[in-house]
Amino acid sequence: MADNTAPTMNEFLMPSLGADMDAGTLVEWMVKPGDAVKRGQVVAVVETQKGAIEVEIWDEGVVERLVVEPGRKVPVGEVLALLRGKGEAAPPLPPPGSAPASAAATPVAPRPAPVRPGVDAASRARVSPSARKLAEDLGIPLESINPGAPGGVISRADVERAAGAQGPRPVPTSRDGRGNAVPGEETRAVAAGGRRPDWHGEMRKAIAAAMSRSKREIPHYYLSADIDATAVMEWLTAENLKRGVAERLLPVAPFMKAVALALRETPELNGCWTPAGFKPSAAIHLGMAIAMRGGGLVAPAIHDTDRLGLDELMAALRELTGRVRGGRLRSSEMSDPTVTLTSLGEQGVEMVLPVIHPPQVAIVGLGKVADRPRVVGGAVLARKVVTATLAADHRASDGHRGALFLSALAKLINNPEKLR
Repeated sequence: MADNTAPTMNEFLMPSLGADMDAGTLVEWMVKPGDAVKRGQVVAVVETQKGAIEVEIWDEGVVERLVVEPGRKVPVGEVLALLRGKGEAAPPLPPPGSAPASAAATPVAPRPAPVRPGVDAASRARVSPSARKLAEDLGIPLESINPGAPGGVISRADVERAAGAQGPRPVPTSRDGRGNAVPGEETRAVAAGGRRPDWHGEMRKAIAAAMSRSKREIPHYYLSADIDATAVMEWLTAENLKRGVAERLLPVAPFMKAVALALRETPELNGCWTPAGFKPSAAIHLGMAIAMRGGGLVAPAIHDTDRLGLDELMAALRELTGRVRGGRLRSSEMSDPTVTLTSLGEQGVEMVLPVIHPPQVAIVGLGKVADRPRVVGGAVLARKVVTATLAADHRASDGHRGALFLSALAKLINNPEKLR
């Protein structure tokens, strides 16, 4: 007797890649029906308001069906693909002439994207929608643009780089009532800088929505402390003298490690707020606020920050920053942060009063390390001082626990040997 047991099917859903995302556009599938997939494998590229994101999968199995075609905008939580369990047989084909039992059981081949003159199939499949639109606006052929990573998806940053390499574009013009050419503000901007004034308009809308939600829903409380960072800065200077330029540590590396270790003592600040209340995280995934080329901000995660050495942290930060600027982020980096660190000291800012990224419950701000007078042993001395600020969700913690965090942070920064 034939085995009619249906194989187990897992749904691969459009992930949420941040509080400011409610939908994304599927740009490309990296797998096809019949392919075996494993946890952490990149299976698709999704365009969000913050760029093209490589989406990983967290189930093992075999791709049974790709439900969504490239080019479609998909709400968060909608099914993108179906997977059957590894080792399970594919569903039997229906007898000839019979209708399938259900639409979901019948694989449907994606319809090919419409062909545009002068663009080959590879270019159509491996360019994000926003990058395609920008290239069209600037008159740059897609086949002349190389992605930031070999075999990767062409992003906005790649188009901008190509525009810069080609130099200023001819100035498009509009016409007045008499038919005379009149360059407007928008066309002058395109000619001068290769991009339009609303280049990041959609990203700003997304950030505005997330930050408005944060201030509307989260009862913030703020604490700050001036921390003597002389010991860690002296150690850092001595350590960097032993290294080549490419291997030197930036001050942010020991501060990242100190923040992560201090969170071990105050777990109420590390996690997410859910409809059921605060959900602490067993792991510390520090989201690092990184500015994007041309404006905008993302805060992808460095996983297990507290478990990494300073060299590993510095390498992870350099690699992550490079991929942010090149528009090559991964979904886990956008969805996994359990707390965020923003550092604006390099911009000359002395104190940062940040806004929490929901659903997280805390964000730490660091200003510049500056020489300030401090009383040490009864004498007034010039010391290296940094102002650390904590913004936290009063639903998950209170000022007493926040103060304990800043106290733990200060002790760690004053004892650099604990940060290595």
